[in-house]
Amino acid sequence: MNRKNQDIERRSRQLTGGRRGSGPVVYWMSRDQRVKDNWALLRAQQEAIAGKRGLVVNFCRVPAYQGATADHYAFMLNGLAEVKKNLEEHNIRLVGLNGSPAEMLPSFLRKIDAALLVCDFDPLRIKRDWKKRILESVDIPMQEVDAHNVIPAWVVSDKKEYAAYTIRPKIRLLLDEYLTDIPRLVTHPFSWHEGQVSGELSPGLDLTASANRCRYDWLAPGEEQALAAARSFVGSRLADYPGNRNNPCVNGQSGLSPYLHFGHLSAQRLAVMVQRSNTAEDVRETFLEELIVRRELSDNFCLYEPSYDTFAGFPRWARLTLDEHRADPREYTYSLTEFEEGATHEKLWNACQTDLVRSGKLHGYLRMYWAKKILEWTPAPEAALEIAIYLNDRYSLDGRDPNGYTGICWSIGGVHDRAWKERPVFGKIRYMNEAGCRRKFDTAAYIEAVYRRRHGTGSA
Repeated sequence: MNRKNQDIERRSRQLTGGRRGSGPVVYWMSRDQRVKDNWALLRAQQEAIAGKRGLVVNFCRVPAYQGATADHYAFMLNGLAEVKKNLEEHNIRLVGLNGSPAEMLPSFLRKIDAALLVCDFDPLRIKRDWKKRILESVDIPMQEVDAHNVIPAWVVSDKKEYAAYTIRPKIRLLLDEYLTDIPRLVTHPFSWHEGQVSGELSPGLDLTASANRCRYDWLAPGEEQALAAARSFVGSRLADYPGNRNNPCVNGQSGLSPYLHFGHLSAQRLAVMVQRSNTAEDVRETFLEELIVRRELSDNFCLYEPSYDTFAGFPRWARLTLDEHRADPREYTYSLTEFEEGATHEKLWNACQTDLVRSGKLHGYLRMYWAKKILEWTPAPEAALEIAIYLNDRYSLDGRDPNGYTGICWSIGGVHDRAWKERPVFGKIRYMNEAGCRRKFDTAAYIEAVYRRRHGTGSA
């Protein structure tokens, strides 16, 4: 077996066997919405070529998914329009369906007499439930491919890791083996089209840009835009990343998290670009720690912790200390509506919330402060967690993501952290406040920039 085939196969695992139908191989695309650098699509093509079959990519648009808004759907669907075009250039069809994959996909597979189903990996509960229900409904083989992480989540660890320092050596042990260049998709040699189906398929997706307008104009969707943004960051801002990443007043972060979330950009491609850059080794290591170790730690947490979005998912020491401080008086408490409207007593927090709502993003350092203040200003940690997740999932372009759930649980529940100095309300959970932010960056300048953007009088 050649190196290319080995690289593809070791990122996949068999979920179930079964009888192969006479039709095409199907790749159910969900988390990784791109054509280039997509190990799951490469695996599906590998199987299709071996069986001399056509190749079909399916995408199911799920209504009201995890609180996503029209802007999230517009960003996603505009990216999928590019996917459809790129697939057609490779003689591969995209069939989009409206509805839950667990309901739509089995009947579609039966209608086309699919040979095999390949899906991408996602540790979130809803995606895993869909896969379980599909497995129960079909009798063809099904394979799963981790096209999102550099090292497949089930390969790097078979248990929930305690913190970055426990998963880091496991990743480093495997990194040279897995952080390789990614093969190119070839024009598929075997055709398939809807005319080969007896009867009509369900109505597809409207992928015209006029139907899917997104008000977040700071980031254009799609894999070509994602690659261009990655090249721009690596070429012009990566060198200053360690010194600027915690300052929201400068363009110091990569800004690529929405592309990574929707799968428009491969984390592995970005890592290779960083590795091959001419920046200093310590700079590359700092960025790759966030891109690989911290991101894959988040997937590990959601994969092996069933309660990744509830109080029960916090480590024992954190639950104990938060329980001990439940009755502590709160100087301020706010309702969900007051949080959502940015109507607290603290100008910096209000600016963070306004920034999140208006732009669909919040700087990583501020997101920690933002979540910790919700803990301080709610009657119970369960309420704080619920509010933070709701706001992040609803307004952040990169919400509804393992990084988001893990980051909020780190901020509110000490996940992947340690015990700190005991304080009222927080107990031994790490503390952050506005004064600490002022020592890090010019908070007044950030607040003013958010206000200017809100009223259209300039941009930061």
